[in-house]
Amino acid sequence: MLFNSIDFAIFLPIVFILYWFVFNRNLKLQNALIVGASYLFYGWWDWRFLSLILFSTLVDYAVGRKLKTENKDAKRKVLLWTSIIVNLGFLGFFKYYNFFLDNFITAFSFFGTEIKANSLNIILPVGISFYTFQTLSYTIDVYKRKLEPTSDFIAFSAYVSFFPQLVAGPIERASNLLPQFYKKRTFDYAKAVDGMRQILWGLFKKVVIADNCAEYANLIFNNSADYSGSTLVLGAIFFTFQIYGDFSGYSDIAIGTSRLFGFDLKQNFAFPYFSRDIAEFWRRWHISLSTWFRDYLYIPLGGSRGGTWKKIRNTFIIFIVSGFWHGANWTFIVWGALNALYFLPLLLLNKNRTNTNTVAQGKYLPTFKEFYQIGITFSLTVLAWVFFRAEDIGHAWAYLSTIFSKSLFTIPHFTGIRMALATLILISVFVIVEWHGRNEQYAIENIELKWKKLTRWAFYLIVIFTIIIFGGKQQEFIYFQF
Repeated sequence: MLFNSIDFAIFLPIVFILYWFVFNRNLKLQNALIVGASYLFYGWWDWRFLSLILFSTLVDYAVGRKLKTENKDAKRKVLLWTSIIVNLGFLGFFKYYNFFLDNFITAFSFFGTEIKANSLNIILPVGISFYTFQTLSYTIDVYKRKLEPTSDFIAFSAYVSFFPQLVAGPIERASNLLPQFYKKRTFDYAKAVDGMRQILWGLFKKVVIADNCAEYANLIFNNSADYSGSTLVLGAIFFTFQIYGDFSGYSDIAIGTSRLFGFDLKQNFAFPYFSRDIAEFWRRWHISLSTWFRDYLYIPLGGSRGGTWKKIRNTFIIFIVSGFWHGANWTFIVWGALNALYFLPLLLLNKNRTNTNTVAQGKYLPTFKEFYQIGITFSLTVLAWVFFRAEDIGHAWAYLSTIFSKSLFTIPHFTGIRMALATLILISVFVIVEWHGRNEQYAIENIELKWKKLTRWAFYLIVIFTIIIFGGKQQEFIYFQF
């Protein structure tokens, strides 16, 4: 079920009414309603894959319960690896089986040995990468005794399948979200209004920015051989704002929807395109995934401790694995490796924690130095996104080769460029609003405190009418494929 669909517009009010006005006196019934609503939400796409979520829930619940009573280290490790193998086994089969098979065949063909093997027509379950990592974090934290395992199966099921963030995050830790299912929740009008405001801004990002950018990004990337370098730059910029509007828009809607039901999710995006270096960018982009890899992969490998070689090794591991998490294609691996190359000089020079505050804090405009740093970081990010969006490595190299050719200095031209200019104007307005609210959890969070009621409601109406009038052709959320 898509957030930007009529189905969800009907589904959400019904669940909201049942939650607060029918089941509000019984916490277990509220949690059970969330489980039922979440399974309906996910099953709307394909009910067959509900069994995967249920099985993963049963395995990790049972492992958690057993870890509570087991004190022998060897048996505890067996339990942990049971969870890891089951969860990553499902993820590996559905997401990476054909990728590994094809590359295995290619590798043997390179040495003159032909292997016959048929790939499988596998449907990738929506959101499997997200809920797999969410359940794994629970088991790992219980194993490390950082978290008390739950005995409430309904609460745990609700944590695993919580519909606002089930299919595209944020990837919530059990230490933050699970305890919220234990506590009685009362309706908080201010929290609900804030949630609606964040949903509105998320819909604007998705429907107005991402979906309009998608039309031109798809046109240019799918026909890149026909266009000049300047046009390809424009296509890369459109994709840059498409993926940000799409993914951060989903996170805003997920977080806002959660607040309607009395839950607080972690911020997943913190205005990453205003970053002054790549290290800052990765602290602000897809925060729930970046911190997951930091805590469960990078730090256990030794992090930035030890010698130079270990720092380089760990940096490349975390970025390449992060790239591979996104999809079974070499383009994602190269995208991850390229970001590692961007990041490495900062780490080796101990400058990766230089920019930890908000850019131009307390000021309307950045300094010339900050503006330059933002421009360089944004440009490097745009180039990296080319690999993320390209069909394969060859396509990415051809795309970049055209960008770095004489045709870069021509006037961009493609079918529909006049309408694309309107999208560029919308992007410009969007950037201004985001810049104005860069100190907040989301761009328009505090307008209630800063603006008079009439001005505030005028702004809301403008956003709503902009969504209605300028909303692009409905597109699936990009991260559904991950």
